[in-house]
Amino acid sequence: MKILLATPRGFCAGVNMAVKSLDLALQHFGAPVYVFHEIVHNQYVVRSFESKGAVFVNHLEEIPPKSTVLFSAHGVSPEIRKLAQQRDLLAIDATCPLVTKVHLEAIKFAKDNYTIVLIGHEGHDEVIGTMGEAPEAIVLVESTQDVDRLEFEPSTKLAYLTQTTLSVDDANRIIERLKTKFPWIVGPPKEDICYATQNRQEAVRLIAPDATKVIVLGSQNSSNSQRLRELAQEQGRIAYLVDGPEDLALDWFEPSDVVLVTAGASAPEEVISKTLDWLQSHFQADLELREVRKEEVLFPLPRALRVLT
Repeated sequence: MKILLATPRGFCAGVNMAVKSLDLALQHFGAPVYVFHEIVHNQYVVRSFESKGAVFVNHLEEIPPKSTVLFSAHGVSPEIRKLAQQRDLLAIDATCPLVTKVHLEAIKFAKDNYTIVLIGHEGHDEVIGTMGEAPEAIVLVESTQDVDRLEFEPSTKLAYLTQTTLSVDDANRIIERLKTKFPWIVGPPKEDICYATQNRQEAVRLIAPDATKVIVLGSQNSSNSQRLRELAQEQGRIAYLVDGPEDLALDWFEPSDVVLVTAGASAPEEVISKTLDWLQSHFQADLELREVRKEEVLFPLPRALRVLT
């Protein structure tokens, strides 16, 4: 067997910042540190932090007053920030700056009386937070079919924004349909889909043709990881999305396979290493690194934590 290890893969700058933030908060404030929703969409990371004393909640009412709460990388709505203040919580905002950018764009367009078409997945934490910035002004679409059902008068000021972790190809198809149906629609000054999402998709697109099977490391609720699996499948490759080697089965593979291994932006390198060990121990696989692009992006820690470092 041969393994093609994609680079870039795994943690992006936003996830890295959020994970470091929670680590630092636990060290400084002690357990428990509450986290509103999962810190990132990865079960390995979530379980690891739970063992250290992090408590993940879906409602701020679950958090005792005056406690420490960390907002996840996916961002939150103004309503959640207000509720945190009312409960006298020490809030640490670990929202990815690229998600914050989309929030600010939504606020600006809404103030300028635009109707905003948000391209994203219903129920995703990031989408919930973005829509919370201007709920009366935002319409969510998930597909070109959703666009076909929209009706706006030419006098309507229209803008579109996108969830940061979408498939680039899918988002472009929806944007093109929007522009065809509503030629006057405007977009953000700079595209919303994050650099890391695009880079990981580019790596799969370029390397998958040389592979017979693809392993994407990431959790089922990770949007960007799901897109990597789908992209590999679109290229005719058998692709598996798994949390780690414990989810793999021997009969999925042949000794002659060329296996592309990549990871979504919330999957830690430790899981990638364990998966490589599993493949090498069972199939005596040779490892080849395939670097498509270098990433050197770093995001600063939240302001509340910078004084601690």
